[in-house]
Amino acid sequence: MKKLLLIDGHSILSRAFFGIPRLSTGDGRPTNAVYGFMNIVLKAIDDEKADSLAVAFDLDRKKLKRTQMYPEYKGTRKPMPEELHMQIPYAQELLKRMNVPIITLEGYEADDILGTLAKKNAAQGMEVTVLSGDRDLLQLCDEHIKVSIPKTTKGHTEVFNYYPEDVVNEYHVTPLEFIDLKALQGDTSDNIPGLPGVGEKTARDIIEKFHSIENAYEHASEVKPPRAQKALLESFDLAVLSKKLATIDINVPLDEEITLGDTSLIYTGEALNYLRELELKTLAARFSKKIDTVGGAIGTAGNNAAG
Repeated sequence: MKKLLLIDGHSILSRAFFGIPRLSTGDGRPTNAVYGFMNIVLKAIDDEKADSLAVAFDLDRKKLKRTQMYPEYKGTRKPMPEELHMQIPYAQELLKRMNVPIITLEGYEADDILGTLAKKNAAQGMEVTVLSGDRDLLQLCDEHIKVSIPKTTKGHTEVFNYYPEDVVNEYHVTPLEFIDLKALQGDTSDNIPGLPGVGEKTARDIIEKFHSIENAYEHASEVKPPRAQKALLESFDLAVLSKKLATIDINVPLDEEITLGDTSLIYTGEALNYLRELELKTLAARFSKKIDTVGGAIGTAGNNAAG
Protein backbone atom coordinates (compact mmCIF):
# COMPACT_ATOMS: atom_id res chain seq x y z
CA MET A 1 0.00 0.00 0.00
CA LYS A 2 1.12 3.54 -0.73
CA LYS A 3 2.14 5.57 2.30
CA LEU A 4 1.23 9.21 2.92
CA LEU A 5 2.92 11.47 5.46
CA LEU A 6 0.90 14.50 6.61
CA ILE A 7 2.68 17.15 8.68
CA ASP A 8 1.35 19.78 11.10
CA GLY A 9 3.60 22.67 10.06
CA HIS A 10 3.29 25.13 12.94
CA SER A 11 3.26 22.40 15.55
CA ILE A 12 6.47 20.72 14.35
CA LEU A 13 8.22 24.05 13.80
CA SER A 14 7.32 25.11 17.32
CA ARG A 15 8.56 21.82 18.79
CA ALA A 16 11.82 22.21 16.92
CA PHE A 17 12.23 25.85 17.97
CA PHE A 18 11.94 25.10 21.66
CA GLY A 19 13.91 21.85 21.45
CA ILE A 20 16.92 23.00 19.43
CA PRO A 21 19.53 25.50 20.72
CA ARG A 22 19.67 28.84 18.92
CA LEU A 23 21.19 28.83 15.44
CA SER A 24 21.54 31.82 13.15
CA THR A 25 23.10 32.92 9.89
CA GLY A 26 26.07 35.24 9.77
CA ASP A 27 23.72 38.19 9.28
CA GLY A 28 21.63 37.22 12.33
CA ARG A 29 18.64 35.35 10.86
CA PRO A 30 17.46 32.62 13.27
CA THR A 31 17.39 29.11 11.77
CA ASN A 32 17.11 26.60 14.64
CA ALA A 33 13.39 25.92 14.03
CA VAL A 34 13.98 25.31 10.31
CA TYR A 35 16.91 23.02 11.08
CA GLY A 36 14.99 20.97 13.65
CA PHE A 37 11.83 20.92 11.56
CA MET A 38 13.59 19.61 8.49
CA ASN A 39 15.47 16.95 10.44
CA ILE A 40 12.19 15.71 11.93
CA VAL A 41 10.48 15.70 8.51
CA LEU A 42 13.30 13.89 6.72
CA LYS A 43 13.55 11.30 9.49
CA ALA A 44 9.80 10.73 9.32
CA ILE A 45 9.96 10.24 5.55
CA ASP A 46 12.71 7.65 5.98
CA ASP A 47 11.15 5.90 8.97
CA GLU A 48 7.72 5.69 7.39
CA LYS A 49 9.06 4.95 3.90
CA ALA A 50 6.51 7.52 2.75
CA ASP A 51 5.67 7.78 -0.94
CA SER A 52 3.97 11.16 -0.70
CA LEU A 53 3.56 14.04 1.73
CA ALA A 54 1.92 17.39 2.39
CA VAL A 55 2.25 20.06 5.08
CA ALA A 56 -0.66 22.01 6.56
CA PHE A 57 -0.29 25.39 8.25
CA ASP A 58 -2.64 27.51 10.36
CA LEU A 59 -3.83 30.94 9.25
CA ASP A 60 -5.25 33.86 11.26
CA ARG A 61 -6.82 32.59 14.50
CA LYS A 62 -9.32 35.47 14.52
CA LYS A 63 -10.95 34.15 11.34
CA LEU A 64 -11.39 30.58 12.54
CA LYS A 65 -14.86 29.07 12.62
CA ARG A 66 -14.08 27.97 16.17
CA THR A 67 -13.29 31.55 17.19
CA GLN A 68 -16.58 32.68 15.72
CA MET A 69 -18.26 30.01 17.82
CA TYR A 70 -16.30 30.88 20.97
CA PRO A 71 -14.34 34.18 20.83
CA GLU A 72 -12.10 33.12 23.72
CA TYR A 73 -10.83 30.06 21.81
CA LYS A 74 -7.02 29.95 22.16
CA GLY A 75 -7.32 33.43 23.66
CA THR A 76 -4.95 32.72 26.55
CA ARG A 77 -2.00 31.73 24.36
CA LYS A 78 1.12 33.84 24.57
CA PRO A 79 2.22 35.52 21.34
CA MET A 80 4.57 33.45 19.18
CA PRO A 81 8.23 34.35 19.85
CA GLU A 82 9.48 36.68 17.14
CA GLU A 83 12.43 34.41 16.35
CA LEU A 84 10.01 31.56 15.66
CA HIS A 85 7.64 33.76 13.65
CA MET A 86 10.54 34.87 11.44
CA GLN A 87 11.32 31.27 10.52
CA ILE A 88 7.87 30.31 9.22
CA PRO A 89 8.47 31.84 5.75
CA TYR A 90 11.95 30.24 5.68
CA ALA A 91 10.45 26.79 6.30
CA GLN A 92 7.68 27.36 3.78
CA GLU A 93 10.11 28.56 1.11
CA LEU A 94 12.27 25.49 1.68
CA LEU A 95 9.25 23.20 1.39
CA LYS A 96 8.18 24.83 -1.87
CA ARG A 97 11.67 24.34 -3.28
CA MET A 98 11.37 20.67 -2.26
CA ASN A 99 8.14 20.30 -4.28
CA VAL A 100 6.15 19.79 -1.06
CA PRO A 101 2.59 21.18 -1.12
CA ILE A 102 1.72 23.67 1.62
CA ILE A 103 -2.00 23.57 2.33
CA THR A 104 -3.99 26.24 4.16
CA LEU A 105 -7.64 27.31 4.18
CA GLU A 106 -9.13 30.37 5.83
CA GLY A 107 -11.46 29.53 8.69
CA TYR A 108 -9.89 26.14 9.36
CA GLU A 109 -6.94 24.97 11.41
CA ALA A 110 -4.18 22.70 10.22
CA ASP A 111 -5.81 19.95 12.32
CA ASP A 112 -8.93 20.10 10.15
CA ILE A 113 -6.94 19.99 6.93
CA LEU A 114 -4.86 17.07 8.18
CA GLY A 115 -7.97 15.24 9.37
CA THR A 116 -9.74 15.69 6.03
CA LEU A 117 -6.73 14.57 4.00
CA ALA A 118 -6.03 11.63 6.33
CA LYS A 119 -9.57 10.24 6.21
CA LYS A 120 -9.96 10.83 2.48
CA ASN A 121 -6.71 9.15 1.51
CA ALA A 122 -7.10 6.29 3.97
CA ALA A 123 -10.51 5.61 2.45
CA GLN A 124 -8.82 5.44 -0.95
CA GLY A 125 -6.45 2.73 0.25
CA MET A 126 -3.42 4.61 1.57
CA GLU A 127 -1.61 4.07 4.85
CA VAL A 128 -1.43 7.49 6.51
CA THR A 129 0.88 8.91 9.16
CA VAL A 130 0.00 12.26 10.73
CA LEU A 131 3.01 13.98 12.29
CA SER A 132 2.13 16.56 14.94
CA GLY A 133 2.94 17.61 18.46
CA ASP A 134 -0.77 18.12 19.16
CA ARG A 135 -2.56 15.36 21.10
CA ASP A 136 -5.91 16.52 19.66
CA LEU A 137 -5.07 14.61 16.50
CA LEU A 138 -5.26 11.30 18.39
CA GLN A 139 -8.98 11.34 17.59
CA LEU A 140 -8.04 10.59 13.96
CA CYS A 141 -6.39 7.25 14.73
CA ASP A 142 -7.83 4.22 13.01
CA GLU A 143 -6.62 1.00 11.40
CA HIS A 144 -5.01 2.90 8.52
CA ILE A 145 -4.16 6.21 10.22
CA LYS A 146 -1.27 6.49 12.67
CA VAL A 147 -0.58 9.66 14.64
CA SER A 148 3.09 10.29 15.42
CA ILE A 149 3.97 12.78 18.16
CA PRO A 150 7.62 13.85 18.40
CA LYS A 151 9.04 15.22 21.61
CA THR A 152 12.32 17.12 21.41
CA THR A 153 14.52 17.83 24.43
CA LYS A 154 18.13 19.00 24.45
CA GLY A 155 18.42 18.45 20.73
CA HIS A 156 17.18 14.84 20.84
CA THR A 157 13.82 13.89 19.34
CA GLU A 158 11.83 10.78 20.23
CA VAL A 159 8.65 9.92 18.33
CA PHE A 160 5.65 8.25 19.98
CA ASN A 161 3.33 6.42 17.59
CA TYR A 162 -0.39 5.87 18.14
CA TYR A 163 -2.93 3.54 16.61
CA PRO A 164 -6.34 3.10 18.34
CA GLU A 165 -5.02 0.46 20.76
CA ASP A 166 -2.20 2.81 21.81
CA VAL A 167 -4.68 5.58 22.59
CA VAL A 168 -6.74 3.16 24.70
CA ASN A 169 -3.65 1.90 26.52
CA GLU A 170 -2.46 5.39 27.45
CA TYR A 171 -5.69 7.33 27.93
CA HIS A 172 -8.23 4.54 28.64
CA VAL A 173 -10.58 5.87 25.94
CA THR A 174 -10.96 5.23 22.21
CA PRO A 175 -9.84 7.86 19.67
CA LEU A 176 -13.40 9.17 19.27
CA GLU A 177 -13.96 9.12 23.02
CA PHE A 178 -10.83 11.26 23.32
CA ILE A 179 -13.00 14.15 22.07
CA ASP A 180 -15.49 13.63 24.91
CA LEU A 181 -12.64 13.39 27.40
CA LYS A 182 -11.47 16.85 26.33
CA ALA A 183 -15.06 18.13 26.38
CA LEU A 184 -15.24 17.31 30.09
CA GLN A 185 -11.75 18.21 31.30
CA GLY A 186 -11.24 21.17 28.96
CA ASP A 187 -7.92 22.28 27.55
CA THR A 188 -5.95 25.21 28.97
CA SER A 189 -3.72 25.37 25.87
CA ASP A 190 -6.68 25.94 23.52
CA ASN A 191 -8.74 27.68 26.23
CA ILE A 192 -11.54 25.14 25.86
CA PRO A 193 -13.64 25.47 29.05
CA GLY A 194 -14.79 21.92 29.79
CA LEU A 195 -16.89 21.34 32.90
CA PRO A 196 -16.10 23.44 36.00
CA GLY A 197 -14.17 21.44 38.59
CA VAL A 198 -13.79 18.31 36.44
CA GLY A 199 -10.19 17.24 35.97
CA GLU A 200 -8.49 14.62 33.86
CA LYS A 201 -9.02 11.63 36.17
CA THR A 202 -12.71 12.33 36.79
CA ALA A 203 -13.32 13.01 33.10
CA ARG A 204 -11.60 9.75 32.18
CA ASP A 205 -13.65 7.77 34.70
CA ILE A 206 -16.88 9.25 33.34
CA ILE A 207 -16.04 8.59 29.69
CA GLU A 208 -14.75 5.08 30.46
CA LYS A 209 -18.14 4.29 31.98
CA PHE A 210 -20.53 6.24 29.75
CA HIS A 211 -18.45 6.63 26.54
CA SER A 212 -19.88 10.06 25.60
CA ILE A 213 -20.96 13.28 27.27
CA GLU A 214 -24.49 12.78 25.92
CA ASN A 215 -24.83 9.34 27.50
CA ALA A 216 -23.34 10.62 30.75
CA TYR A 217 -25.93 13.40 30.81
CA GLU A 218 -28.77 10.93 30.20
CA HIS A 219 -27.52 8.92 33.19
CA ALA A 220 -26.46 11.89 35.30
CA SER A 221 -27.86 10.31 38.49
CA GLU A 222 -25.17 7.62 38.14
CA VAL A 223 -22.28 10.05 37.62
CA LYS A 224 -19.72 10.24 40.42
CA PRO A 225 -18.42 12.13 42.34
CA PRO A 226 -21.36 14.37 43.29
CA ARG A 227 -19.54 17.57 42.24
CA ALA A 228 -19.09 16.15 38.72
CA GLN A 229 -22.76 15.17 38.60
CA LYS A 230 -23.70 18.70 39.65
CA ALA A 231 -21.39 20.27 37.05
CA LEU A 232 -22.79 18.01 34.32
CA LEU A 233 -26.38 18.92 35.14
CA GLU A 234 -25.76 22.64 35.56
CA SER A 235 -23.20 23.23 32.81
CA PHE A 236 -23.89 20.60 30.15
CA ASP A 237 -24.02 23.37 27.55
CA LEU A 238 -20.34 24.05 28.26
CA ALA A 239 -19.51 20.39 27.66
CA VAL A 240 -21.42 20.48 24.36
CA LEU A 241 -19.59 23.64 23.29
CA SER A 242 -16.26 22.15 24.34
CA LYS A 243 -16.95 19.00 22.32
CA LYS A 244 -17.68 21.07 19.21
CA LEU A 245 -14.45 23.03 19.70
CA ALA A 246 -12.43 19.84 20.27
CA THR A 247 -13.81 17.94 17.28
CA ILE A 248 -11.59 17.98 14.20
CA ASP A 249 -13.52 18.75 11.01
CA ILE A 250 -12.84 15.88 8.58
CA ASN A 251 -14.95 17.40 5.80
CA VAL A 252 -13.05 20.59 5.03
CA PRO A 253 -13.87 21.90 1.50
CA LEU A 254 -10.38 21.51 0.09
CA ASP A 255 -9.48 22.11 -3.52
CA GLU A 256 -9.96 18.86 -5.42
CA GLU A 257 -6.88 19.73 -7.51
CA ILE A 258 -4.46 19.42 -4.58
CA THR A 259 -1.53 17.24 -5.61
CA LEU A 260 0.41 15.45 -2.91
CA GLY A 261 4.18 15.81 -2.90
CA ASP A 262 6.33 12.98 -4.22
CA THR A 263 9.07 12.07 -1.72
CA SER A 264 11.35 10.99 -4.56
CA LEU A 265 11.40 14.60 -5.82
CA ILE A 266 12.25 16.52 -2.65
CA TYR A 267 16.03 16.69 -3.07
CA THR A 268 16.25 19.58 -5.50
CA GLY A 269 19.00 21.95 -6.49
CA GLU A 270 16.77 24.89 -5.49
CA ALA A 271 16.36 23.46 -1.99
CA LEU A 272 20.10 22.87 -1.72
CA ASN A 273 20.82 26.47 -2.70
CA TYR A 274 18.35 27.74 -0.10
CA LEU A 275 19.89 25.59 2.64
CA ARG A 276 23.25 27.09 1.75
CA GLU A 277 21.72 30.57 1.91
CA LEU A 278 20.43 29.75 5.40
CA GLU A 279 23.90 28.38 6.24
CA LEU A 280 22.47 25.04 7.35
CA LYS A 281 25.60 23.15 6.38
CA THR A 282 24.67 19.69 7.72
CA LEU A 283 21.37 19.66 5.86
CA ALA A 284 23.01 21.10 2.76
CA ALA A 285 25.57 18.31 2.80
CA ARG A 286 22.77 15.74 3.09
CA PHE A 287 20.92 17.22 0.13
CA SER A 288 24.10 17.46 -1.91
CA LYS A 289 24.92 13.82 -1.27
CA LYS A 290 21.40 12.74 -2.26
CA ILE A 291 21.51 14.80 -5.43
CA ASP A 292 24.89 13.38 -6.35
CA THR A 293 23.71 9.83 -5.62
CA VAL A 294 20.32 9.74 -7.34
CA GLY A 295 20.50 12.75 -9.59
CA GLY A 296 18.07 14.76 -7.49
CA ALA A 297 14.99 16.40 -8.92
CA ILE A 298 15.57 18.80 -11.79
CA GLY A 299 13.45 21.83 -12.43
CA THR A 300 11.89 24.66 -10.55
CA ALA A 301 9.52 23.85 -7.74
CA GLY A 302 6.06 25.05 -8.58
CA ASN A 303 3.70 26.99 -6.36
CA ASN A 304 1.97 24.18 -4.49
CA ALA A 305 0.10 26.29 -1.95
CA ALA A 306 -3.64 25.78 -1.80
CA GLY A 307 -6.34 27.62 0.00
